[in-house]
Amino acid sequence: MSGSTAFKMRLVHLDFKGAPPKVSYLAEIFPLFRALGANGLLIEYEDMFPYEGHLSQLRAVHAYSPAEVTEILRLARLSKLEVVPLVQTFGHMEFVLKHSAFAHLREVALFPNTLNPHKAESLALVSAMIDQVLGLHKGTCWLHIGCDEVYYLGEGETSKQWLQQEQNSQAKLCLSHIWAVASHVLSQHPSTTPLVWDDMLRDIPQDQLAASGVPQLVEPVLWDYSADLDVNSKVLLMEKYRECGFLRLWAASAFKGATGASQVIPPVQHHLGNHAQWLQVADSGPVDALQGIILTGWQRYDHFSVLCELLPVGIPSLAACLQLLLHGGFAEDVKSRVENLLGVSSPGGTDAVSVGASSFPGSDVHTLVTQVSLHLRSSVDALLERNRYVTGWFSPYHRRRKLIHPVMLQHIQPEALSLLGRWGTLVQQLEVALQCIFYPDTVEEWLEENVHPSMQRLQGLLQDLTEAAIPLPLPPSPAGDVGQDP
Repeated sequence: MSGSTAFKMRLVHLDFKGAPPKVSYLAEIFPLFRALGANGLLIEYEDMFPYEGHLSQLRAVHAYSPAEVTEILRLARLSKLEVVPLVQTFGHMEFVLKHSAFAHLREVALFPNTLNPHKAESLALVSAMIDQVLGLHKGTCWLHIGCDEVYYLGEGETSKQWLQQEQNSQAKLCLSHIWAVASHVLSQHPSTTPLVWDDMLRDIPQDQLAASGVPQLVEPVLWDYSADLDVNSKVLLMEKYRECGFLRLWAASAFKGATGASQVIPPVQHHLGNHAQWLQVADSGPVDALQGIILTGWQRYDHFSVLCELLPVGIPSLAACLQLLLHGGFAEDVKSRVENLLGVSSPGGTDAVSVGASSFPGSDVHTLVTQVSLHLRSSVDALLERNRYVTGWFSPYHRRRKLIHPVMLQHIQPEALSLLGRWGTLVQQLEVALQCIFYPDTVEEWLEENVHPSMQRLQGLLQDLTEAAIPLPLPPSPAGDVGQDP
């Protein structure tokens, strides 16, 4: 079976809880998504959605306006990309529960990640969020209601008391909340089908899942981002879900944001392996069970974590993965097609995708981030920790006391100045490129995390060299010796 028939829907996940792009960049990138083989978007707005009324405090500083959301949807339609919005309604609620006005709705008072499912106000909160999002996404076929990684569920005081009753369980608690949220979606927006991440459902006994009523309300998204996922176990899980009453299932892979919270450049071979395994699952599982695949591109592991791979840096990985899905593999002809779609003028090398001299939107960010990631820290480390003049004559001991042999100044300072000049120019170029795509807070965060530490080490060395080069004043002669004969 080819990828194009295995997955009728191929949705690119846009995670706006970190490094949300300006709308102008989305206008450039949506046509490329379509050309690469995508036909839909899963948009996780989080705090970038223009919530109103009592929810307005959820907005980030640079949240999109209603007009900008409308423009994003118009741009998606122009590129024939189906938009599926995602609203977290259970776990990963940090962007809501961090606010004092909603902190009383936490499952565990200390942690802002999970919603307390016992309180009527909790359901009212997520229902209001859903209604506002769908108010700007009229006619959408699907709404993703999240429900993954509901950590600490059952550990709140109300839950502990509830679980003491014999007929109650953590699984029942989870299913009842999913049922309530999905029921709201279907009652208020009957043309919209809820999707849910499947990790909280996997280990629930089949009879309990079937009896919950949830399979009649939602379509689970089976996610696994590993390069060596167990095909057989996924097929068995699909069969279990079908037997429980889930008629339609989805898969979720990853093209970035799944191999480390602080990852800067996606390991393309890893992600190609992940997609190749998902093709095997589609070939081996129940016929036509999988409606589509969501290619996730996480921008943060959660609301409080650092940024991982920026969207422009992940485009080559996304291109390779989409084309693998379409063509059923990643042979040389598929690789060449990817490079042509990315505008690579001189393909070559041993990488999964060669991106030198590319022309895709954001390729300048990709190139500059790659240079910084691969060479900035290592070049500064080489000077400070392995240069024999620095380690031998300007060690931390010497630097603290501002001591240096004048000859060694001539060996160290020119190289340090040259290194600072080269990196200073490149970092300026990168900052300009980032500013074209991202808002100021993203640019500040990325540079502060990935550039400033090394640049500050280099500048600190030069500052210490400058201070050490200033001759120390000679100690005064003893007063009694002035003008006396020997």
